[in-house]
Amino acid sequence: MKNFNLQSYLDEIYSTYPEGAHRPIIGITANYEGIDATLRHAYYDQIVEAGGTPVIIPPVADKNVIVSTLDHIDALLLTGGGDYNPLWAGEEPAKGLHNINATRDLPELLITRLAYNRQIPMLGICRGMQTLAMALGGHVKQDVSSDIKHSQDADRGEATHRVSIEDDSTLAYIYKQATTLCVNSFHHQAVDDAGQRFRITAKAPDGVAEAMESTEHKPIMGVQWHPEWLGGEGLPLFRWLVDQAQNFRAAKQLHQRILTLDTHCDTPMFFPQGIHFEQRDKRILVDLHKMTDGHQDAVIMAAYLPQPKLGDTFSATLQQSSSFEGVRDKAFATTPYSYANGIFDQIEAIVSQNSRYLSLARTPADLYADKQQGRKSIMFAIENGLALEHDLSNVKRFAQRGVVYITLCHNGDNDICDSARGCNTHDGVSQFGEQVIRQMNACGIMVDLSHAGEKSFYDALQISETPIVCSHSNCRALCDHPRNLTDDQLRALAARGGVAHTTLYGGFLRKQGEASILDAISHLEHAIEVMGIDHVGLGTDFDGDGGVRGIADSSELINFTLHLLRRKYSERDIRKIWGGNWLRVMTEVQGKKA
Repeated sequence: MKNFNLQSYLDEIYSTYPEGAHRPIIGITANYEGIDATLRHAYYDQIVEAGGTPVIIPPVADKNVIVSTLDHIDALLLTGGGDYNPLWAGEEPAKGLHNINATRDLPELLITRLAYNRQIPMLGICRGMQTLAMALGGHVKQDVSSDIKHSQDADRGEATHRVSIEDDSTLAYIYKQATTLCVNSFHHQAVDDAGQRFRITAKAPDGVAEAMESTEHKPIMGVQWHPEWLGGEGLPLFRWLVDQAQNFRAAKQLHQRILTLDTHCDTPMFFPQGIHFEQRDKRILVDLHKMTDGHQDAVIMAAYLPQPKLGDTFSATLQQSSSFEGVRDKAFATTPYSYANGIFDQIEAIVSQNSRYLSLARTPADLYADKQQGRKSIMFAIENGLALEHDLSNVKRFAQRGVVYITLCHNGDNDICDSARGCNTHDGVSQFGEQVIRQMNACGIMVDLSHAGEKSFYDALQISETPIVCSHSNCRALCDHPRNLTDDQLRALAARGGVAHTTLYGGFLRKQGEASILDAISHLEHAIEVMGIDHVGLGTDFDGDGGVRGIADSSELINFTLHLLRRKYSERDIRKIWGGNWLRVMTEVQGKKA
């Protein structure tokens, strides 16, 4: 018999509130029928059973409503319903096209694309799988032509055909390595090209795509059938979504508590071309929108200087480089010193224009203050000591400008040291280079040995009175490249208190095939095994050829945290990886300033 005593229900809620409050919020897109926004009860019933909190999202195309919605959910469930208008795919209607639902099309395409930018876990069901394809670069066939009927007359909870599952897929993992499933079917349209962001992981006997998942190691999946009606057989998919939402929620909350610092990007190369840093600018991998989407707090931006070949001038070398294309004001590019300062001028102008959201930082204390005040931080660095123009006094000038590290060389020997891609001009660090390192110590500038040759590395390690850093370097044991560090180098670096930050350039992650976020994690974990957790971090090299599948720009940086959480790293260790180790070294270096 039902209990009609309200107080007894309230007492139960009050006694279990702390546990219930931690259920992740799953946004569910509503259907639209006539004048009503509707939703089949099976969707939210399964979400509740899986441990989530269902919230219904009406089909509203208002951008502010969509953004606010995404700010408050931990996962997105894209539901079934009417077909898509083929005009969204640039096509005319085919004869077999059935009923379209124009009210839903734009809102769901928008929310899907924006959820993707924010790395929000997604599960698409039937039309929802087609939504994923339409919004994210795939293609949907307007009408299924087959000997198999894809719109059953049986009860919704009855399975009517089989699908075969790829054995290396998330779907196979969810269903305990099953090779086939019996499913229900209610659709006219179907995905016939998953695009680059997805791969097909299940098919009907006639070859029609029945499931797809992310190729970027993201928690995004679509199924063509309706698991919400299949009871216990469908529940594992909803549990998967809720589990991913829980992980995403944990990552977001973690990023609120810790400082997330990327120690190397080359984005300033593009600033002289009129970049809109306050917008989601397609020309760059780091901007305010992407940093916000990826829950990134701070970045060290390098003024990169290409190394001239013997006999060439810096000005001529720069003008021949791709980074110089479209530069509006070429007057500041005549000398290395003036070019570096010109880049810093550009960064300062961008920060000034966006001072409500953005700030320049010089110290770890500045970074933490900016985070507390809700601003992103930028720090200055120089990539290639060529910028000093063989003048020790310029070290102090750059320190006064706010430069926190100088990468001693780039791809080619300079007057400071030999490069990993050089000609062994000095047999390591030159006499002038030794003076530079000592002056950097005196001025509180970190010595960065990324790009340096092996002999230069060991020389600098002995010369420097403070720990050295490698702002963007990987492990040679996993990828045999002269730019990567040997295990002996890693051990020597750790012994002197330094740090080496994993970078995302594919050629430094693996010798063959396309690199992904999993390769970056492998290099990080190898460095941890050799050096210990106190000596690692991340320096993406975004806009300097850095960026791989799954962590291709700043908007995807939270994926790095998601993978660390899946591997059961503690909050303390993740805090160290995300900049804590680096800031320990920076504090020591700046504290010993003369």
